[in-house]
Amino acid sequence: MSNGTTNATTQQLRHTFIVYAPDMTDEGAFQRRLSVREQHLNDARLNSTAGTIKLAGAMLTPESIESPTAEKNLKMVGSVFICEAESLQHVRDLFTRDVYYTSGVWDQEKLVIRPLAVAINNF
Repeated sequence: MSNGTTNATTQQLRHTFIVYAPDMTDEGAFQRRLSVREQHLNDARLNSTAGTIKLAGAMLTPESIESPTAEKNLKMVGSVFICEAESLQHVRDLFTRDVYYTSGVWDQEKLVIRPLAVAINNF
């Protein structure tokens, strides 16, 4: 006899998001980035392990890859992420707590978080 309840757990629908986080352009922005980079990377690794961050990396200037010594002179100018989460608010909360956001590395006025309709996925 059924009591009207189900034993099956329902899995929450997860959406894909893209996050574009350009750095501030003031003179001290790059030094601020370097000073909190380890904390940022550790937190990103935790969120990757939890399944929220699927892809992440620093945006570079074109000059960073055009010279023979480019690998030694990478100029980071922002960050990009692909995430999976239950809601836009979940992703927004995650990134507004990030040390790059709270310490003034990312330009808070230019942070973009958008749902993404994935057409091709080769990962």
